[in-house]
Amino acid sequence: MQKQDFYQSLVKQTESLITGESNVIANMANISALLFTSLEDINWAGFYLMDSPEELVLGPFQGNPACIRIPVGKGVCGTAAQTQQTQLVEDVHAFAGHIACDAASNSEVVVPIFKDGKVFAVLDIDSPSIARFDADDQAGLEALVKCFEANLK
Repeated sequence: MQKQDFYQSLVKQTESLITGESNVIANMANISALLFTSLEDINWAGFYLMDSPEELVLGPFQGNPACIRIPVGKGVCGTAAQTQQTQLVEDVHAFAGHIACDAASNSEVVVPIFKDGKVFAVLDIDSPSIARFDADDQAGLEALVKCFEANLK
């Protein structure tokens, strides 16, 4: 299966899981589980929510225990929240200010999630492999996030 087709299938599954369900935490929990069980070569999939203008707090996830709070502007997640742009990092150890929540993680992709024009949360996916994620992964995960955003009220 081509990567684009794989992600189109994930977006459809996400839509099926969250359509008609207004509880954001429940939807994030199901999306985390879907991603963790569907994506190969990952060791963490989940969300960090904006807890204040200065800080993200851990949300639903699958994987090892994680950092609970991340300052906006710090690490890959905090950088995604601050810049409001997806962060695709081939080698987290080369990323200035990387926060090592799990020493086994070597690459990461973080997609900001918007509600009412502001960053509401970020989707964070880690892999133990260097350069696990590419532009196709980024585009697929951004499409999944758009589906999730459309369900946010």
